[in-house]
Amino acid sequence: MDSKRLEKVARLIQKDLGEILQMEAVALFEGAMITVTKVRVSADLSVARVYVSIFALKGKSTQEIFKLLEEKNTLIKMKLAQRVKNQLRVIPQLSFFIDDSLDYLEKIDNLLKS
Repeated sequence: MDSKRLEKVARLIQKDLGEILQMEAVALFEGAMITVTKVRVSADLSVARVYVSIFALKGKSTQEIFKLLEEKNTLIKMKLAQRVKNQLRVIPQLSFFIDDSLDYLEKIDNLLKS
């Protein structure tokens, strides 16, 4: 499989998932802001590893919002399928992961400043 094709599919999924999570944040995730930072797609397009950054509101922790995100996986996949049905034959299984690279960068930055 051509890597350009994988990159295009990953960008398509990242864009559409980002829009879905923005529009549904209030209803599904109690107002938390969820950003899709990176998507990696397997060579056979059957699995998409979705890395998200979560900014929790209303006293909820990041882990609680992440658990809600995993519980709503089927609904999110269905909404994604409605958007990309003309571009993809098979919608990949979504696996969500917390992207903590920004926290890591902030920690390194603080260490360098002190």
